[in-house]
Amino acid sequence: MSDITVAEALGELAALEDPKMRAANEKRGDDHGINLSRMRALAKRIKTDHALAQELWATGETPARLLALLICSPRDFTADELDAMLRETRPPKVNDWFVNYVAKKTPLAEELRRRWFDDPDPTVAAAAWSLTTVRVMKDPDGLDLPHLLDLIERDMKDAPKRLQWSMNETLANIGIFHPEYRARALEIGERLQVLADYPTAPGCTSPFAPIWIGEIVRRREGDLTL
Repeated sequence: MSDITVAEALGELAALEDPKMRAANEKRGDDHGINLSRMRALAKRIKTDHALAQELWATGETPARLLALLICSPRDFTADELDAMLRETRPPKVNDWFVNYVAKKTPLAEELRRRWFDDPDPTVAAAAWSLTTVRVMKDPDGLDLPHLLDLIERDMKDAPKRLQWSMNETLANIGIFHPEYRARALEIGERLQVLADYPTAPGCTSPFAPIWIGEIVRRREGDLTL
């Protein structure tokens, strides 16, 4: 546990605020103006401090919550605490960090995946699909992959943006890691055309599932006919 107080942590975050960066971030829905590399340096100095993380989260401020996600101990949250936190993660970066740094690392991940999967809140359901992608990649035993493909085929096209992105991630990784379902994953991606026009920087892989699957399979397995 660090010696820094919540007031001191908030003061350090305020000192990192850059109005130009805030303006750029707000266009993406993130209400903060902090260089995230500098925030990570602050978190590295604080180290893990779960009590401080809880205090920072309770402020409701995006910079404080981002720092909280970097210094918390995921295993020390209860399932109900994590459920409540997820439902408050409206800024995209807070949601992204919560899912990747906390939800995916808690021992309660599978319990939460099942709890969240059919939730009517698309932000909550999106987190469940992100956790499902981890299972698809690392621990697929017990997953009904054909049923997941059925759901993706039925719902992904018209899903809200965050949920659509997570479902597409699951689709691509089924195609990448499970050759027996690759043809169907490719066909669904081609027919739905979700993220087909997503702008992709040079050197990066498109999130359009057929391109994504093809590129990663080539890297993993060598050049082959899909």
